Amino acid sequence: MSQEESTLEQAQAVRKAHEAELLRRANVVGVGVGLRTQGGRRQPQVALVIMVRQKIPRAMLAEADVLPVEIDGVPVDVVEVGDITAG
Repeated sequence: MSQEESTLEQAQAVRKAHEAELLRRANVVGVGVGLRTQGGRRQPQVALVIMVRQKIPRAMLAEADVLPVEIDGVPVDVVEVGDITAG
């Protein structure tokens, strides 16, 4: 197994283990695995992608709703997606 496959499997396991808890946080609408985006550019780093309705300054969030920068060694990428509805 390549390093890339191992990293992807680790990220998938972390998503599976933490998805329900993350979805209970205010503003979180989805959790997935993908490539990290920084400064509008996709990076070659696998991350846990946490989708939120709107990015809110940390100071305005309850402590329980603040998202970590990494979970179990997997970096977290917070992406603003708005409301998600079935089409």
